[in-house]
Amino acid sequence: MIREALQDLNRVRQIAVIAGRHGFGELADRSGLWAKLGRKEAVEPTAESRTESGARRFTRMLEELGATYIKLGQVLSTRADMLPAKVIDELSTLQDAVPPFPMEQVREQIRHAFGKPLEELFERFDSEPLAAASIAQVHRAVTKQGEQVVVKVQRPGIADNIRADLSVLHYLARALEAVIEEMGIYSPTTLVEEFDKAIHEELDFLNEAANTRAMFKNHQGRDYIKIPQVYDELTARTVLTLEYIDGHKLKDANLDEEARHTLAKNILEGSFNQLFEDGLFHGDPHPGNFLVLPGPVMALLDFGLVGRVTRQMQEQLIQLILSVALKDSESAAKLLYRLGTPESRANLSGFKNDIDQILGAYLPRELKDVNAANLLRDLLDLVVKYRIRVPREYAILARAAVQTEGLLRELWPDMNIGEMALPYAKRMLADRFEPDQLEGGVLKTLLRLQNVANELPLQLSQIMLDLEAGKFAVTVKAEQLNELNRNLRALAVVAFSGLCACGFIVGAFISFAGTGWTIGGVPAMGMFGIIAAGFLFGTAMTWYVLGGRLQKISLKRWMGKKRPR
Repeated sequence: MIREALQDLNRVRQIAVIAGRHGFGELADRSGLWAKLGRKEAVEPTAESRTESGARRFTRMLEELGATYIKLGQVLSTRADMLPAKVIDELSTLQDAVPPFPMEQVREQIRHAFGKPLEELFERFDSEPLAAASIAQVHRAVTKQGEQVVVKVQRPGIADNIRADLSVLHYLARALEAVIEEMGIYSPTTLVEEFDKAIHEELDFLNEAANTRAMFKNHQGRDYIKIPQVYDELTARTVLTLEYIDGHKLKDANLDEEARHTLAKNILEGSFNQLFEDGLFHGDPHPGNFLVLPGPVMALLDFGLVGRVTRQMQEQLIQLILSVALKDSESAAKLLYRLGTPESRANLSGFKNDIDQILGAYLPRELKDVNAANLLRDLLDLVVKYRIRVPREYAILARAAVQTEGLLRELWPDMNIGEMALPYAKRMLADRFEPDQLEGGVLKTLLRLQNVANELPLQLSQIMLDLEAGKFAVTVKAEQLNELNRNLRALAVVAFSGLCACGFIVGAFISFAGTGWTIGGVPAMGMFGIIAAGFLFGTAMTWYVLGGRLQKISLKRWMGKKRPR
């Protein structure tokens, strides 16, 4: 226990030094890290940190801190709803490629997972990995039945290393709570807790196996897309075995114009089907997770990150897309407000006006010329401005939408995405009013309206009876009243400290005038009174002078600025 605590303290010191090197020394000072560590080390910022933006410096700092912090950056890069677009762009460049670990450790991991040696499970197993990352590496193999597979093996000891780093991250998050301004929506502790959950899900390969099986089942019968099959008997918490798919990366595929257009249509159709039919979509559809097969057919890989949307979320998304396409800023404002969880009552009129300005800037042009990625980012920045907490699934969807649009533009630069998506939108709207859908849609709405109609007279009667009996109570909450309450409490504490100080001073003078126990000829009680009065007076003055005057750092503004030379 003591050794672990010392290791954590040493790690915190290393983090503080690295943060200072990348120009974030003020955070270490303001959060009190050096005070906790006992002494402050002299750290000179690097030459690059004097000219680079905060977003770039933050990304470089995470790279230097290692695997856990790179993963943290990758998780943050999926949260376009809480960080500016420039920061998201920088974090999206984070790569966790590391040297592969030895084949002996691969054998040991497989033996530990299945209780059998590698030779009893596979007919052939390539010692040279196809890819290596901080969490795992991938090897090609052949099963005893002669089937081509890929085997993802977790890096030994990575789980313990991440747990140790997480304990430090939790401490740092609590320290930063005192110095970062944007605490209302996403506090550092909330982010670390979310990262804790995400990284533990990623460390358990059974989660990825379940996601892959669900995707495989959903895409049965869709000839334009292929999902690898999971080999359950060769899959465990630290080992994942999937069907090997022999294809080309998108950048390496030699496709003519017709094939590129067909592939773009397939990607668009697959995205709509995943989102609005399956309710399960790929959360990280970057080009590295696509393979091109003859046809052209696309293969999807890596389902460690997926998003899930309910029927209600699908309905809200359709309405939001239509309101944006029709430039209905009022409906868009209400829908965005309803999608998230406002920290407090937002100015809906101002929110609507800001959305109106964004839509007016993007939509005088034809839909094919609109940069949907930038439009989406501006809307998310607006959501953050009005302090509306967006559910994680919507944040994952926003990232996936941006990446999908990038793929489509790469394959078909002149593609009119709005025109291509129109048939899918019509089909989705028509499906909502099919007879077999009424039971879950329109009839449910009618049932709710009937319940409201039945309950409303009774509720109104209850309110009238409470008014007549004098039992009707209204609870009012206001930020101004809460602030006034806090100020009055602070004033009471300062006044009480002042009165106590005065009492101690009077008592000290009485003690000096009388006789009693002395120290060096000075009355001890009088000396104690003077010291206590000085302490209380100093505390009260410090509170009065500095209380509320040390402003917190705005992380959003700080990330976007460059350090002065």
